[in-house]
Amino acid sequence: MSESTPDQQPDAGTPPEAAPQRTPEKDPSEWATGGEPATGPQLSYVSTLAQEAGVEVPDGLTKADASKLIDELQTKTGRGTPSSGG
Repeated sequence: MSESTPDQQPDAGTPPEAAPQRTPEKDPSEWATGGEPATGPQLSYVSTLAQEAGVEVPDGLTKADASKLIDELQTKTGRGTPSSGG
């Protein structure tokens, strides 16, 4: 007979906190922070993609606008995989 305390659970492999968490993707227009100004990395990547696509980056992009534009330009340039195409 093995001794165990009631709060012990058998080891079932990877603990839940170590497993990667997948969250459903939200449309950028539904983001709580989507109306905030685009981040530096977003603007940098948008600029790179826009240059390859031969288009200009609009001024005043929000985080949501930048995300949508990145998806569009990735499709247009064939670079990367659009984040919303799951």
